[in-house]
Amino acid sequence: MKTILAISGSLRSQSSNTRLVQAIVGLAPPGITIEIYNGIARLPHFNPELEGAGDLVAVEGWRTQLQAADGVLFCTPEYAHGVPGTLKNALDWIVSSGEFMNKPTAVISASPSPDGGEKANASLVQTLRVMMADIQEESILCISAISAKINAEGEITDTSTEIALRSILQGLISKGNGLAY
Repeated sequence: MKTILAISGSLRSQSSNTRLVQAIVGLAPPGITIEIYNGIARLPHFNPELEGAGDLVAVEGWRTQLQAADGVLFCTPEYAHGVPGTLKNALDWIVSSGEFMNKPTAVISASPSPDGGEKANASLVQTLRVMMADIQEESILCISAISAKINAEGEITDTSTEIALRSILQGLISKGNGLAY
C-alpha cells in the first residue's frame, strides 16, 4: 500500500488549509492511504542542543511518520508573505536528519488572496528542496480565493480546484511508485 503523509501548516482546526488536507484524503484512489499529521503543535521550539539530550517524543514521532511515508503533501497558509512559524519549526527539526532525501513531495498553498499564498509556497518549496525533497513542478499548486472553493463542511465546491488537487495527487503517486489512477 502506498502512504502519503499530509501536513497542514495551520494550527486552526477550521482553517481552509486544514479542511483542504481533510478533503484531499477523500480524493485518494483505492490502494492509497493519506494520513494526516496532527503533531505540529506538540513539537518543542527547535533547539539543536536538545538533540539526544531530552524527552523528544514528539520530534521522534514526526521523524518516524515522515520516514514511513512514501510521499509527503503540504498544504499551508501564508502569514506575512511567509510560512507559518509552527511549520518552519517542524521543518527545522528535520533539516539534518534526512527524512526528505529524495522523498516525493507536493506543496499546496491556499489563501483568500488573489495570489493563493505564492510567497509562502515558494519559500516552502525552496526550504524542502534544500532538504533534498523531490518536488516536481507539477506537484506545486497555489489556490487563490480558497473560501469560495471549499465550504465549512470541508467539501471542495470548485470543479477546477478538485481537478488540480487530483492532478497533484496523481503526480505524487506516479513519481513515488510508478502508480497511476
